[in-house]
Amino acid sequence: MTEPTDDEPATPEPATPEPATPESATPDAADAEGPRRRARREREERRAAQARATAIEEARREAKRRTLTASPAETTTLGRGTVRGLKLLLWSAGVAVVVVGIGLLLYFTPIMSARDIVVVGLGAVTQDEVVAAAGVPPGRPLLQVDTDAVAEKVAEIRRVASVRVQREYPSTLRITVVERVPVVVRDYPDGVHLFDRDGVDFATGPPPPGIPYLDVENPGPDDPATKAALEVVTSLRPEVAAQVGRVSAPSVAAITLTLIDGRTVVWGTTDRTEEKALKLGALLTQPGKTYDVSSPDLPTVK
Repeated sequence: MTEPTDDEPATPEPATPEPATPESATPDAADAEGPRRRARREREERRAAQARATAIEEARREAKRRTLTASPAETTTLGRGTVRGLKLLLWSAGVAVVVVGIGLLLYFTPIMSARDIVVVGLGAVTQDEVVAAAGVPPGRPLLQVDTDAVAEKVAEIRRVASVRVQREYPSTLRITVVERVPVVVRDYPDGVHLFDRDGVDFATGPPPPGIPYLDVENPGPDDPATKAALEVVTSLRPEVAAQVGRVSAPSVAAITLTLIDGRTVVWGTTDRTEEKALKLGALLTQPGKTYDVSSPDLPTVK
């Protein structure tokens, strides 16, 4: 190459293009591909965001729809249950008021009063005695009558063994008495006393026919000898008991029966009483003066 002179214009040398290198091509490719990928990614992100927003909106609408649909039913059910509860409460209160009112009416007014007193089971005891002992004022409401107290009062009559008092609505008081039955009698200075099967001295008067006399030291319901003698008398068969005139019990181990015709029965203790009573019925068919059943295995007649 020659340097130009002042007379000749300088002719520029043509520039030699530099060869393309991979480094210069890579930025161009990246610039060409990057926007498309970003656009596609942004579109996908927008679609996903829109889908999520749509799903959220649908879920919100569905929840709102369910709430609007279920609320009236629940409100209706709750309302009906509450109404039924109030009705039941009011009905129960009304019934209670009516019952209490009727009870007060019957208790404090003479609508259902004891206008009639019926006494059942009388024998030697008279109705006037029972009514007087009961002490129930005429016209007293039945609900105010203490039946147990009335029974206790009537049971104080000596001839009465047991009493039962019942209300019979609308206006009747029924008193059922069971009188004592004499089983033995005993002589006292003031007359003949009657004793029942429990040893209770309940009356004084003429001795009933066919009732034997009792011969013990201290007769009474708590006396062992009295209990033993009464156990023997009540165990006898009717045809044998009718023949007994006296039962003697100086002790519980020495009981003796004296028949009306004078014959004697040696009984002994109250052991095997039923068996002795059975053997005695057979022995009395034999002639003799003394019948010993103190040992029922070897009864004897003398």
